[in-house]
Amino acid sequence: MFGRIGPMELILILVIALVIFGPKKLPEIGKALGNAIREFKKHSSKITEDLENAVEGANEDPKIETAKKAQDETDAKKKS
Repeated sequence: MFGRIGPMELILILVIALVIFGPKKLPEIGKALGNAIREFKKHSSKITEDLENAVEGANEDPKIETAKKAQDETDAKKKS
C-alpha cells in the first residue's frame, strides 16, 4: 500500500508540478532530472566495478602468484 505510486498519484504529482513550475519550465526540469539519474547510475556502476576489482585483487595471494610464475618458468625451461 505505502511506497507504491499508482496512476492517480502520478497524475496528481504532475498537476502540482505544472502549477508550481509552469508549462515552460517543466520540460527543462524533466531533462535535468533525467540527466541526474543517468549520471547517478553511471557513477554507482563505476563504484561497484571498482569495489569488485578491489575485492578480487585482495583475494589474490602474492605468494601463490609468485609460485605459479616460478612453476611456469620451470615448465618452460623443461620444454626447451
